[in-house]
Amino acid sequence: MSGHSKHIEDKQIHTPNKRNIVISIVLNFAITVAEFIGGILSNSLALLSDALHNLSDTFAIFISYIAMIVGEKGSTRKNTFGYKRIEILAALLNAIILIVISFYLFYEAYQRFLEPEPVKGNTMLVVAVIGLIANLISVLLLHRDSRSSLNIKAAFIHLIGDTLSSVGVIIASLLIYFYGLYWVDPLLTFIIGIFILRGTYGILKETIEILMQATPGEIDIRQIKNQLEQDDRVENIHHIHIWRLSDNQVHFECHADLSHNYTMQQADALRKELEKLLNERFQINHITIQMEYHACDDKSPIVSPTQSNSSDDSPKNDL
Repeated sequence: MSGHSKHIEDKQIHTPNKRNIVISIVLNFAITVAEFIGGILSNSLALLSDALHNLSDTFAIFISYIAMIVGEKGSTRKNTFGYKRIEILAALLNAIILIVISFYLFYEAYQRFLEPEPVKGNTMLVVAVIGLIANLISVLLLHRDSRSSLNIKAAFIHLIGDTLSSVGVIIASLLIYFYGLYWVDPLLTFIIGIFILRGTYGILKETIEILMQATPGEIDIRQIKNQLEQDDRVENIHHIHIWRLSDNQVHFECHADLSHNYTMQQADALRKELEKLLNERFQINHITIQMEYHACDDKSPIVSPTQSNSSDDSPKNDL
C-alpha cells in the first residue's frame, strides 16, 4: 500500500528477563533428569510422564529464549519486518509438542489400566517433592514475563501444568505408599494429559490467528472506522487491514477519503492526529494511512486483493 507510514513504539511493551529464562531452563532440565531416574526406580508412569512433560517444558523455554534472541535482530532488505514472527512460530511448535505428548501419555496410561504394575510410592514421593519445589521457582521467575509475551506464556503454561502435576504425583505417591492404590498412577497420567490439552488450546488458537493475520479479538473494526470518521475532515475510511506481527505488535492500514481537497501539509497534520488516536485508544503501534480525495471507486471497509483489482460491479463488503 502506498501512502504515509508511521511506526509508533509502545513504551509499555515489557521485555522478558533473559536471566530468569536461563535459570528456568537449567531448573527444568534438572527436574527432567531427576524424574526420569526416579520414574525408572519407582516404576511410576506418572513420574515418567511428568519427566516427559518437564522435558517439553525445558525445550519450550529454550525455544522461547532462542526466539527472543533472534526476534531482537533488526530488519533486513529481505526481512523488512524483522524476525519477530519467529516467536509465534516457536509458540506454535510448543503447542504441537504438548499435544503429541498428551496423546502419548493417554496411550501409556491406558496400557497401565489394562495391566496394573506395582509402584514404589516412597521414591515417587521424594522425587515429586523435588520437582514441585523447582517448578514453583520457575513459575515465579516467569510469571511477570508471561503477561507480555505469547511465547513465554506458552512456556509458563507448561510450568503451571508441571507444578500441578507434581502436586498430583505427591498425592498419588502417598495413596500408593499407604494404601497400595496402583491404579492412581495411570489415572493421574490421564488428568495431566487433559490439563495439558486444555492449556494448549488457547495458545494454539492464538498463534494460528496471528499467522493467518486475523484481526486481534480485542479490536473492533467497526468501532475504529466510526471513531476515525467522527472527524469532519474524514469522509470515509475504507480498505482496512488490522493484524499482529507478534503477540504485542499490532499493525493497521487503511485508506482515508478526505471531505475536501486539502493541501499536503494539512492532510499530513490530519494523518498524525489519526495515528495518535489509534495508538492511544486502541494500542496500535504500527500505522499506515493512505490519504486521498475521491480516489477509490470501491469504498468497501474490507476488500480482498482480487476485489481491489476488479471493476465497480464487484460485490461490496460492508461492515
